[in-house]
Amino acid sequence: MLGGIARKLFGSANDRRLKSYRGRVAAINALEPEIAALSDEALRARTAEFRQQLADGKPLDDLLVPAFATVREAARRVLGQRHFDVQLVGGMVLNEGAIAEMRTGEGKTLVGTLPVYLNALTGKGVHVVTVNDYLASRDAGTMGRIYRFLGLSVGVITHGLDDDQRRTAYAADVTYGTNNEYGFDYLRDNMKYDLGQMVQRGHNYAIVDEVDSILIDEARTPLIISGPLDDRSDLYNTINALIPRLTRDDYDLDEKQRAVSLTEKGNERIEEILVEAGLLKEDAGLYDAANASLVHHVNQALRAHTLFQRDKDYIVRNGEVVIIDEFTGRMMQGRRYSEGLHQALEAKEHVQVQPENQTLASITFQNYFRLYGKLAGMTGTAATEADEFADIYHLDVVEVPTNLPVRRVDEDDEVYRTEKEKLKAIAREIEEASAKGQPILVGTTSIEKSEELARYLAEHGFRQIDFATSDTLRPVFEAARTGKPSKHFAVLNARFHEQEAFIVAQAGVPGAITIATNMAGRGTDIQLGGNADMRIEQELGPEPEEGADSPERAAREAAIREEVAAFKQRAIAAGGLYVVGTERHESRRIDNQLRGRSGRQGDPGRSKFYLSLQDDLMRIFGSDRMDGMLTRLGLKEDEAIVHSWINKAIEKAQGKVEARNFDIRKNILKYDNVMNDQRKVVFEQRRDFMSRDSVREEVDEMRHGVIDDLVARHIPHDAYPEQWDAEGLAEAVRDVLNLDLPIADWVKEDGIADDELRERIRTAADEAYAARVERNTPELSTYVEKQVLLQSLDHLWREHLVTLDHLRQVVGWRGLAQRDPLNEYKAEAFQLFNGLIDQLRTQVTRQVSRVEIVMRAPEQEEAALAHAPALAGADFAVQGAEASFAAPYAYDADVDPDDPATWGKVGRNDPCPCGSGRKFKHCHGRFA
Repeated sequence: MLGGIARKLFGSANDRRLKSYRGRVAAINALEPEIAALSDEALRARTAEFRQQLADGKPLDDLLVPAFATVREAARRVLGQRHFDVQLVGGMVLNEGAIAEMRTGEGKTLVGTLPVYLNALTGKGVHVVTVNDYLASRDAGTMGRIYRFLGLSVGVITHGLDDDQRRTAYAADVTYGTNNEYGFDYLRDNMKYDLGQMVQRGHNYAIVDEVDSILIDEARTPLIISGPLDDRSDLYNTINALIPRLTRDDYDLDEKQRAVSLTEKGNERIEEILVEAGLLKEDAGLYDAANASLVHHVNQALRAHTLFQRDKDYIVRNGEVVIIDEFTGRMMQGRRYSEGLHQALEAKEHVQVQPENQTLASITFQNYFRLYGKLAGMTGTAATEADEFADIYHLDVVEVPTNLPVRRVDEDDEVYRTEKEKLKAIAREIEEASAKGQPILVGTTSIEKSEELARYLAEHGFRQIDFATSDTLRPVFEAARTGKPSKHFAVLNARFHEQEAFIVAQAGVPGAITIATNMAGRGTDIQLGGNADMRIEQELGPEPEEGADSPERAAREAAIREEVAAFKQRAIAAGGLYVVGTERHESRRIDNQLRGRSGRQGDPGRSKFYLSLQDDLMRIFGSDRMDGMLTRLGLKEDEAIVHSWINKAIEKAQGKVEARNFDIRKNILKYDNVMNDQRKVVFEQRRDFMSRDSVREEVDEMRHGVIDDLVARHIPHDAYPEQWDAEGLAEAVRDVLNLDLPIADWVKEDGIADDELRERIRTAADEAYAARVERNTPELSTYVEKQVLLQSLDHLWREHLVTLDHLRQVVGWRGLAQRDPLNEYKAEAFQLFNGLIDQLRTQVTRQVSRVEIVMRAPEQEEAALAHAPALAGADFAVQGAEASFAAPYAYDADVDPDDPATWGKVGRNDPCPCGSGRKFKHCHGRFA
């Protein structure tokens, strides 16, 4: 109550913030006559003046007023569009790193040009993020004309560009692209082996268009770059053979939920079986962090044996496991279950186990966009998600008022008992509205629902527009000209963005019927009467170059614009765009997006939602009880219940669902933040390694650290010499450092202390490595060290990602022991990361201690240098491994590829010494 009184007296926080912008809006308007008097050259020259002022130390925000005035004038000259005062306010909100909520039709795309230009003056680059490639290209082309006019460069990132094209686009002052392209480029950059190969140049400032869609809806799924995993067919087959030894008492099976889990007895039994099989150490538990991968394999094998039935869930055909669609009964060729389940089924059916994919790099949109020094966004619907934006991204939501008052009428929902009654009412409403020339936009929640409605309309006299025809909307335009209802409708499912943009843009033609899912038409405005510019481009082709326009084209353009103006008056007279919702979405924001299509720029409009008790959202809230109550009250067939209380109750229910979904996303992010902290460390370390001319110092430190660990492991602190494991230490030094040292003799004959022993090993290792460097030449050794270090780090990081993913799947069970799963995950992830660092030191030390450079014959030079461009002009390569160092390590010079007797002991996962490029276990190791 007190809050309401305070808002009446002082205004809301949003009102007070809007009030703070008035002074700068007035200042921009005051500059307009002066700026308008400048020539094009003088207007363009202001960009260089602003940049000089920034170089002299002037704060960026001090340039806001003159910069915004400059952009407004440039837009007027180039596009014929002048920013409204509310658009200037929207630009100020974006410049402050906040979200501008602006209604549909308020010109958000044009608003973005103001802060983009201002922040691009720094020369650090500005990223404009869109939801698809079409919008990125369209906006870069249209709004890019303003930036180019003012002397800024513009780039666009779309799918299919190579690295050089991407690097050029990112080097521009302003870069347009999709969220997926930006995120994947970031991940790919952090998989490169040279700074010069990276395409992005930093994360200075980003403006996200349709910010709610990208930062909330699409943020549920992380970006993942995957690649084939090491062959684990042996492990799948081994685990598969163990599962039948479990009894029905060893696991709980819930066929309804399609879930299975080991009981306490089952856990003990599988641990015994794994110990017998040599897969688990006797003193180790199955759920130790180091065994997360083993738990994953056991769980998937158990699922394969208990939940999936042959010839029901899948069939075996031509030696392959093929999934059967549970709804259609058809084979889903090429589709595979994820997370190793398909491999478990292949092992169960004794067919060849195909390699599973491994995550090479991943990041969530939340953590990617938090990389930016300044982040902003714009959308028509963000207020309902304000808490999430503030909590996750630290973004405020500012509601910017419309340029003209909203005249749309939002009617109460109509609730029917059955889906069939609802569809009948919608068809009747569409027919009545179309008959009087009112354009109709029907919103559905899914592609399936839109196609269901399309089938119903087709059965009742309506005709669906064929997208394959060249003149798709001809019958709609003809009906609008004659004033007769066309009864033609278009169904949009976001399959072809360019075509959909044209259809949605003409959805305001009198009598037009457009059925769209939540995805369709994003970023495209619906203007009453249709969009004249898009019609001209569609019917007459692209605008010709200056001076090449013909009188015939000009006449046809004028005719189209005149017809669109007449159509607009008819649509207004019919009541404006009528938005029909076929059911409520889980999120109020999606419903508001649909409603917001109507009533742009002061136009009249109308919206109504039609619901049934069989809708998903209604079923959640006990439609059975409501159905019984309505029947007792005498609600007859085809009658609807309409009341404002129902709207309020549904919105309250939606709020609860939104809060639940937010909690789910927030919880997922908490786990990802643990990985993100580690990701930052690894990526920063990679960049540091790549930026250095030499990593010799790090390699030396790693070698010394490994020696310290080896000595500590075999010679415990304060232990007596007779308790030392000198033989084991000598074997470990031989394995890791490639040195054969008489450690046992030193201990027996010299009676040295552990510190002196450590120093002797260090000295011997340093001398041996120095000799190896000199033998291989310092220049080549420097190159080899950096490549080995980077590739070892990448290999271990990928393995670490897999382990963390498996750990995350099983750590939830810790809650049964009254332990917080998140804290358990943090603690074990930290231990695993420390283990990664230890493994990195050991792996790098082992590899660089074995690398030998040998001379190649001249005819082999070209092939060798194709893998090692940094060594151009040389006639050498690495013995036994490609110069890219994809193999774990290179073999010594005395190894004869044709004589296995010279190979010595070869690890199963090491490259085969024969030079085939395959792993030893897949080559000569198969016959050993």
